Amino acid sequence: MKKTLLLLSVFSIAAFTVKAQDTVKTTSDAPLVIYGSVDTYFKNDFSNKPNIQTSFGSDQNSVSIGMIDLGLKKKVGKASFVGEMSFGPRGQEQSIPDATLGGLPAGTSSYHIQNLYVSYDVTDKFNLTAGYMATFVGYEVISPTANFNYSTSYLFSAGPFQNAGFKATYAFSDKVSLMAGAFNDTWNTYRSTSSTPEVSTFGAQLFLAPVKGWTAYINLASGKYSGTVLDLTTAYQITDAFKLGLNAARKSGNGALNYYGYALYPQLAVSKTVTFGLREEYFKAKATNSGSDIGIAPGNSVLASTLTANIKAGPLTFIPEVRLDHTKNIDAFVKSDGTATKSASQFILAAVYAF
Repeated sequence: MKKTLLLLSVFSIAAFTVKAQDTVKTTSDAPLVIYGSVDTYFKNDFSNKPNIQTSFGSDQNSVSIGMIDLGLKKKVGKASFVGEMSFGPRGQEQSIPDATLGGLPAGTSSYHIQNLYVSYDVTDKFNLTAGYMATFVGYEVISPTANFNYSTSYLFSAGPFQNAGFKATYAFSDKVSLMAGAFNDTWNTYRSTSSTPEVSTFGAQLFLAPVKGWTAYINLASGKYSGTVLDLTTAYQITDAFKLGLNAARKSGNGALNYYGYALYPQLAVSKTVTFGLREEYFKAKATNSGSDIGIAPGNSVLASTLTANIKAGPLTFIPEVRLDHTKNIDAFVKSDGTATKSASQFILAAVYAF
């Protein structure tokens, strides 16, 4: 890995040197772009217990806040940066406490860095990026504005949220591109955190656009500390009204939880302002190395069905959602009287404002 990083560094320096004269020809500064979102929600489990333990939106029978997400980005010539931070519980839940980094106990941090990276277009087809980035793995993301469902999948909660490192992307055409990079040893933190810190994770993504409206991403992240995850993310806008998405992933090796599963995302727009969608997910928990906080024990599997509507009013989206989770082998949930059960259901009404 050290040799790989050295080669990448030498290559990057050479690329910047060759293109240095282009920097002098930079046009006038592009405007600084400010973007983000604000979200709030009400959630109630029908058993009056906080059963479903996927990421975010976990407060029971409460009108609660998600987060305010604030991002800045700017591009001048071939160079650009992105900086994005969140404030609120949705951001806090991503933070991993670590005493060696001066970390706070879970839930006490006041903010979270979503993205902080710089980027350079060596050519129109070749880009170099370094810093702390939202992960390239998976269908769902942290920001509520980029997800159709408000609650998140088990695949999202078990996989990486963010990766820190260096990556290079080459676009062979508008239909095919390849990314490869070296990332820190541990997911979801902007520093190496193993006993011997290393940039020891290899990441790659193959992008394909076979036909108009259809995109596919084949993703790989592999490291000796966080393990190996192989992921397929694809979506096809079949008609103007109907879209079909799919996420399938398998995780093995080290890290908190090994698993495999898939999620299907059909969506139907019934008008310009109203769209209905279903997320049908199967998730199987396998071995665990250091514990899992998503409520599905090793050896157990869950089928989760989520019916969601997006109702838009300009930049504001109302999201009513009903979800039913059913486990197969182990009673993972509790009834209102405290006895164990294999099923849990909940209702969410969220409001997300994007700017």
